Amino acid sequence: MSVIGWVKGQISTLPYPDEDCTGRTVIVTGANCGLGLEAARHFVRLNAAKVILACRSIERGEAAKQDIESSTTRRHVVEVWQLDLGSFDSVKDFAARAAKLDRLDLLLNNASVLANEWAMLEGHEIMMTVNVISTMLLTVLLLPTLRRTGTQFNVTPHVTIVSSDAAFMVRACARRRGALCVADCRDFPCQASFPERKADHTFDKLKENKNYRERYNTSKLLQLIFMRRLAEASDASGKGHVLVNALNPGLCNTQLFRSWSFPLSWVLWLVCAVLGRNPEMGSRTLMTAALAGEETHGQWMSSCKLQVWPKVMRGEQGERLADKIWGELAEILEGIEPGAMENI
Repeated sequence: MSVIGWVKGQISTLPYPDEDCTGRTVIVTGANCGLGLEAARHFVRLNAAKVILACRSIERGEAAKQDIESSTTRRHVVEVWQLDLGSFDSVKDFAARAAKLDRLDLLLNNASVLANEWAMLEGHEIMMTVNVISTMLLTVLLLPTLRRTGTQFNVTPHVTIVSSDAAFMVRACARRRGALCVADCRDFPCQASFPERKADHTFDKLKENKNYRERYNTSKLLQLIFMRRLAEASDASGKGHVLVNALNPGLCNTQLFRSWSFPLSWVLWLVCAVLGRNPEMGSRTLMTAALAGEETHGQWMSSCKLQVWPKVMRGEQGERLADKIWGELAEILEGIEPGAMENI
């Protein structure tokens, strides 16, 4: 993809969601603002029976609920549940509560963090904890509830992960040392350099404060890796089909970059102001993936179209890396909640 192609994609009008969601129960993580809020608003507008805003802050979640109810005039649909992806206990408590739902048709894993400073949560770097480990933990713990819904109501439950084309970016590629590569070089799109993939234990290596500026890109790459492997493993288990996919919402004018400091914050603000999708337009990418058909199972989308994988995920090398990441994540999840991987 060239820069011109990327710009055209950014400014294009995406399809407006119109699928009837009557009767469905939906969970949207990180739904108090930005893309998550607008996606939740769409689900309410499309007649979903229950839309759960999974938010770290109940106060902000309640404000989002009031905003949605005011704009859609639908009451008694939105519920606000606390979910802190920085706490494994919070994830487990949320999943236990969700297991008591009459049905769960869709889990939209929208919440992510882009940290500007080094920090650790639950023994891992914050972006690894929130974007990768907790997101996978929540998904795995909710699989039985999703499958029960599929069987009882004869529907196909969905899990959708909001990833990013940051998975294709490198901080310092061979041609542009020291710069974020978003240029139209011959090898674009390229992959996050991700040197930690070569370590004996990748997630232990990611606990070190090295290559930190690439960590968000790496977390988004890992999301794609575990999403594809989850789709394969879930099918192979024979326990019931759950459609699993991922998407890139593109550059959106949201609060994702709120922690960045001057002068980069100003640069990002300017780029977002000129080329960024507004939250409602960006949310259409979430809705397209969340309501998509079987052709997207184990795949990922950008600008509402299926996309190729980052190079690091392709071929025999990509399979070996996927095996490694999947195995390490399984070990981590079993340490958090013994027996969790049996849900798959």
